[in-house]
Amino acid sequence: MSKRCSLLIACILCIQSLTAQVLGGKSVFPFLDLPAAPQLTALGGMSVSQQTEDISLATVSPALLRPSMHGHLQANYTSYVADVRYGHVMFGYHAEKLQTTFAGSVQYVNYGSMAQTDAAGNVQGSFTPRDIAWQLTASRRYLEKWYYGVSLKFIHSRYQPYSSTGIAADVGIAYQDTARQLQIGLTARNMGAQLRTYVTGNREPLPFDLQVGISKRLQHLPLQLSATIHHLYQFNIRYADPSLEDGNVISDGDTVRTGNKAFDKLFRHFVLAAQWEIGRYVELTLAYNHLRRQELAWSGQAGLSGFSAGIGVITRKLQLRYARAWYQRAAAFNQLGINLPLQQWGMLVRE
Repeated sequence: MSKRCSLLIACILCIQSLTAQVLGGKSVFPFLDLPAAPQLTALGGMSVSQQTEDISLATVSPALLRPSMHGHLQANYTSYVADVRYGHVMFGYHAEKLQTTFAGSVQYVNYGSMAQTDAAGNVQGSFTPRDIAWQLTASRRYLEKWYYGVSLKFIHSRYQPYSSTGIAADVGIAYQDTARQLQIGLTARNMGAQLRTYVTGNREPLPFDLQVGISKRLQHLPLQLSATIHHLYQFNIRYADPSLEDGNVISDGDTVRTGNKAFDKLFRHFVLAAQWEIGRYVELTLAYNHLRRQELAWSGQAGLSGFSAGIGVITRKLQLRYARAWYQRAAAFNQLGINLPLQQWGMLVRE
């Protein structure tokens, strides 16, 4: 492995010691973990190694931004739970003289209009909370099989009188062997801090994550399999529900532990996905997120919780994708995205 790649890996592994190790509900700007596009939603909400020409993957791993995505303009719309809506727009540009591919994107979350009340519950009007993040990504290739990249984000959030801003960075590397149809990726996400806090003196950590993934296209089947492992720095990411005494039973008057749930703790780190290419223009994706299923499914009524699926129609001039993810048996969200390679429409040329 090159010295440059070794140094980058070492930096990623050391950064986690400088960043708060927290999960959902314990960090600020949680909307940064929302999947921005149908491809990501269909892949279980995250992927740092998928081999595809979808520019949206660069929102979670800057190393997945490639020169072939020059001129790609993508727009995505999400009908999220509880009438929440959010959108995402992204554009890629390859600078041949710099041997660098750039991308800019913006994600906006609209929570709708909410009633503003005083402490006694008297309605005083309404307000519209919002979250927005701007992202600039740069990626380069090193030697024949290595890619590395970095994304910088400026984040702004406002909830009536409370507002906050922050800055964050994603750093990623990827190894791609086109002969074996194999790709491996490593990404550190959301490294940064609040610049302005909602409440003076109450500084909160960002939703940092360290992810590694592997994707492999089968040789004799139009099928790509992938696995992503998240929260590498913390083994036990199970939520300790205070209303449950998980793992304990009463036997003959004594409290007996039923097990340490080691397999469940391990499997909660995994997101597994498969993508089929049907003919020349259609791809189907199915994924399973075990952490999502375990934390969100109703007891005894899990249904499709933790599963997600998507369909894409991919042509030379258009990429159209739809995805649906199930959080609970009766709670799922839909996402629609379109990608236009402007070069194919004669609207943009390389330098």
